[in-house]
Amino acid sequence: MNSLSKSNSLPQNQGKTGPIMAALFVAGFVGLFSETALNIALRELGHIFNADPTTIQWLATGYFLTLGILVPVTGILMQKFTTRQMFLTSALLSIIGTVLAASAPIFSVLLAGRIIQAAGLAICLPLTQNVIFTIFPPNRRGAAMGLMGLVMLAGPTLGPTLAGLILETLSWHWIFLATLPFLLFSLIFGMKYLPNLNEPRSIAIDAISIVLSTIGFGGIVYGVSVSGVNGWTSASVLGSILIGILALLVFAVRQTRMEQPVLNMKAFTYPLFVVGILMSFITFFNMLSMLVILPMYMQTALLIGAFATGLVLLPGSLLNCIMAPVIGKLFDRVGPRTLIIPGAILVAAGYFFYAQYGTETALWMVVTTHIFMMLGIGLVLPSVLTNTLNALPKQYYPDGIALTQTIQQIAGAIGIAIMVSVYTAKQNSILGANSDLPHAAAAGTSLVLKISLILALANLLLSLFLKKPQSFEAQTKF
Repeated sequence: MNSLSKSNSLPQNQGKTGPIMAALFVAGFVGLFSETALNIALRELGHIFNADPTTIQWLATGYFLTLGILVPVTGILMQKFTTRQMFLTSALLSIIGTVLAASAPIFSVLLAGRIIQAAGLAICLPLTQNVIFTIFPPNRRGAAMGLMGLVMLAGPTLGPTLAGLILETLSWHWIFLATLPFLLFSLIFGMKYLPNLNEPRSIAIDAISIVLSTIGFGGIVYGVSVSGVNGWTSASVLGSILIGILALLVFAVRQTRMEQPVLNMKAFTYPLFVVGILMSFITFFNMLSMLVILPMYMQTALLIGAFATGLVLLPGSLLNCIMAPVIGKLFDRVGPRTLIIPGAILVAAGYFFYAQYGTETALWMVVTTHIFMMLGIGLVLPSVLTNTLNALPKQYYPDGIALTQTIQQIAGAIGIAIMVSVYTAKQNSILGANSDLPHAAAAGTSLVLKISLILALANLLLSLFLKKPQSFEAQTKF
């Protein structure tokens, strides 16, 4: 079962693929749920641990920063270590981090738990995509990626709703404790059913590349994450981002000159991969920033509570969960354009309507718009991810997966930082003109969502260039 030849028979053995994907999807859902669930409790945690907003924000910033640093390295780690070794490491890190966070007596222990949690997710997400592209043939990957799209959307979007319910009935510790049974389920199923799907190679990991990658991605994520507190013109923000960009440039040049690069940049020679990367960046930039801005709008401009805010967003999230498997199967039948172009239109329309909302907007209108928005994202996201990786030869899958996952995390961190900064600046300028807070919050939200609309229209334009990848012998490289 541990041999590559035996693992290649898995797509025909449906009794195996189900438990394998269940183990990976459950672990991924918990990690992505944890990414956003704690955000709703940050104010309460600040009081509990006597920490100022700048300090307590590190519970979110540290999570993104860890992902930004570790995800790029997973491409080469998946070639050096076995599938089971990677999975067990991911599952154990997630469990240890969760237990540590749930029992944290002081802030530093809670932050350490969050960082260990993020390390587990940083391995899990690329590993899951690699398993999908290993055990499923091209004509069935859409269905599997549709389920992964469900996980990638349901985790972050359900996080605030479920965390709000937990905080209303229990203590903040249960945001972590409630996920432990699911992580244990994932660990047990993975140990029992997940085979080794690769033949590890003796690869020397280039320490200089790892350092450059860490400084590069870490510098950018750190810079944009603290910009809301320190200001975009501060030396710490500009210096971190500049150092990060320079380190990434040196890293990229170094990879092109190595026989065994940490990240193979040849993936960027495939046009459909590049288009997919751009669309993924815009989608995650808009989506994760929207999940922060919309609750701020509803609580400040519409004056509803945190749990009610989660309930408003719940129908769209649930619809996406229901439709994700259907959309994945449709991708296998009709190809990318038939799904992605209508999805991009729905997303753009959603941002157009969101940008018109003010202090008197009825909640049913927000619910309806969010339903169409999430349906559009559900059509776009898994289809783009599948088509992007289908555009690469098999030997580039680990590198392509590491690149796409890294871009997504960087996009989310940058999107949240930029959009919250724009929102705050607009809100403060309106307040300075003697306006009340609800109207100022509505004005800030409108500006942010107009920017998102422009980006969504750019995504729609990019979608017109997508097509189903040809055989690699027939593809034309840049």
